Amino acid sequence: MRAWWLSGALALLFWTQGAVAGTLLVVGDSISAAFGLDSRQGWVALLEKRLSDEGFDHRVANASISGDTSAGGLARLPALLAEHRPQVVVIELGGNDGLRGLPPGQLQQNLASMVEQSQQAGAKVLILGMKLPPNYGVRYTTAFAKVFADVAQAQRVALVPFFLEGVGGVPGMMQADGIHPNIAAQPVLLDNAWPALEPLL
Repeated sequence: MRAWWLSGALALLFWTQGAVAGTLLVVGDSISAAFGLDSRQGWVALLEKRLSDEGFDHRVANASISGDTSAGGLARLPALLAEHRPQVVVIELGGNDGLRGLPPGQLQQNLASMVEQSQQAGAKVLILGMKLPPNYGVRYTTAFAKVFADVAQAQRVALVPFFLEGVGGVPGMMQADGIHPNIAAQPVLLDNAWPALEPLL
């Protein structure tokens, strides 16, 4: 009788642990896809290791595609939510919108829709904000950067104002193209995201 009870208790414990653990979905562009690097060197791979080291039993699904825009991420999101059923969604998109000079209002609408869909699916959301180089003009770069804060505030979700803080434009942190972070920058990117991400786990 005791053996049966113990067996049942252990099964319940394992089931409970499995129920608590969840999936963390990253929907991003080349920065999260580790463009120019081995994917195992990217910040998302480093995140997987940190989760394990910190005792979080989360699976990480990296659905980042180089060159993707907020419109592309929005189009892909419903299928990703259905497939992975994430507990947390990290949105790292918008950089390519800015580099293409797309309207900030369009970016704002796309990000807001992604947040709403993620929340409706029961996920917590973290937005990784971006900024553009000054050569895009003060008016556009200011409006672009403001989008991320506006969406985060309106939707009441976590935000990293500038994901590339300490990386973008910093000597020794970028690849030869001047756009993509190099291997030395990946731990910095993770450190930029972690303080806002950890409370959501």
